[in-house]
Amino acid sequence: MKEIVKLNQINLEIMDRIIFKDLNATIGRGEVIGLVGRNGSGKSTLLQILLGHVKLSEGQVEWGNNKTEVFLVDQEKQTYASEHVTQLEATLMAKWHIPDVPYEVLSGGEKLKIRLAKGFALAPHLLLLDEPTNHLDIESTELLVNQIENYTGTIIVVSHDRYFLDTVATKIWSIENTKLFEQKGNYTHYIKIREQRRLTQQREYEKQQRKMELVENQINELTSWSQKAHAQSTKQEGFKEYYRLKAKRMDSQVKSKRKRLEKELEQTKVERVEEDYLVRFSLEANTKVGKRFLEVKNLKKEFGERILFEQTNFTIQHGEKVALIGPNGSGKTTFLNIVMGNEFAEGDIWVSPSVNIGYLTQQVFDLPLEQTPEQLFKRETFKERGKVQNLMKHLGFTASQWSEPIEQMSMGERVKCKLMLYILEEKDVLILDEPTNHLDLPSREQLEKTLAEYTGTLVVVSHDQYFLSKTTSVQLIFENHRIQKKLKQSNEKVDSLAEQRLKLETERQEVLGKLSFLSSKSPEYLELDQRFNELTKKIKRLENL
Repeated sequence: MKEIVKLNQINLEIMDRIIFKDLNATIGRGEVIGLVGRNGSGKSTLLQILLGHVKLSEGQVEWGNNKTEVFLVDQEKQTYASEHVTQLEATLMAKWHIPDVPYEVLSGGEKLKIRLAKGFALAPHLLLLDEPTNHLDIESTELLVNQIENYTGTIIVVSHDRYFLDTVATKIWSIENTKLFEQKGNYTHYIKIREQRRLTQQREYEKQQRKMELVENQINELTSWSQKAHAQSTKQEGFKEYYRLKAKRMDSQVKSKRKRLEKELEQTKVERVEEDYLVRFSLEANTKVGKRFLEVKNLKKEFGERILFEQTNFTIQHGEKVALIGPNGSGKTTFLNIVMGNEFAEGDIWVSPSVNIGYLTQQVFDLPLEQTPEQLFKRETFKERGKVQNLMKHLGFTASQWSEPIEQMSMGERVKCKLMLYILEEKDVLILDEPTNHLDLPSREQLEKTLAEYTGTLVVVSHDQYFLSKTTSVQLIFENHRIQKKLKQSNEKVDSLAEQRLKLETERQEVLGKLSFLSSKSPEYLELDQRFNELTKKIKRLENL
């Protein structure tokens, strides 16, 4: 396979923070490279390096052909305008059911699909996709997979969606602690190789530590004898020279052993295996009186001739955990904006005047990007500042990010900053629009656990069925220009094959994520591995129906 790009000894430091150290990798023609790593590890920054938008501290990017075209489909974009829409671009937009309305009024998924259509229509030699499955429903994701599989150029895709990476990736780039690890194959194969690599590294580290301990004991013993010899050389007449020479020989042996040890460590030093970071946080809610949080009567919303929903009537009680279900563009985010008073609609909508609402939007640009966390979470006392900084640590932030502008953060870290606002304030109601977008797996899993234990009212938009099954018990279904409330039943029958497949895929993604943090010798690993294989077989059976 012909190389089109080579990264040589890339080093990057931004505001005294090391992003990459001695990074080396190759990109071959026709590859689909899955780029993975925790929030803030430098995935989007690496894409910017390939675009030539970042000045390196050291190293270089070597292009096999100076005429190589590179195009990036951003994970988020506030504004967008396509100067010339090609026939292929228009065809893709039609397949993705994107309505002919201004970009600003489109849903998050529809905005993303417009940008994806532009990227695939341009067909550059190297197409960069940054979190392309965020916001997408299952039908749109399947079309995206089809586009990638039939693409003749090279693709690098940043994603936290393990099933998606298993489906499309031919190679994995993993950023871990400023280093990049390169592994051919899909994500599942990478996880197995990663586990083997970490086990080997741990064994070598332990072997090195035992040897260091042995040498240090020998050095301590020789040093003790040398000290005694030096002491004897000052006391015993007639033997001073003997003990002086003996002490000198022992000093020489100590220096020699110390030098050999330092040289060996310099050449073959093995670092301790870094533990995968854990994310920990919790949410508290004030105790509310009264029964109703929201009541909707004859609600109707339309854009021009396009009706999103009409004749809508339902009530949400305090303490209910509600999932908004529907395809891209069905009006879920618009409905949330109506609830918050940011959007006009016909009909009556009543919101309890006593509630304290936390609204997490899909947007990642609605924070004061020029501010630092220290300014955003301004606290008067040392104790209060310590509480915020401790929370940041548990969310995976580094200490230096306390005083760095938010605009330098990754999209996932910005989402975490917004979550912090609600973690630090006791909200009665949480309205979360696609809260798992941009979040790495440990953060998603902790959010699941936290929302499951949350005692307030919860309203969530998400295309992750597994996440919704863990956190909600009521559904608002957006279909046929209506919004209908439905209680989820534990024994509810799933009629749609697509729904069955989505549930299996999301569960398999969670199982795969947990496997990546366990030793292959762990009893839990064997149990999860068996479940992963069972889910894979079930998915294949559904595909053949």
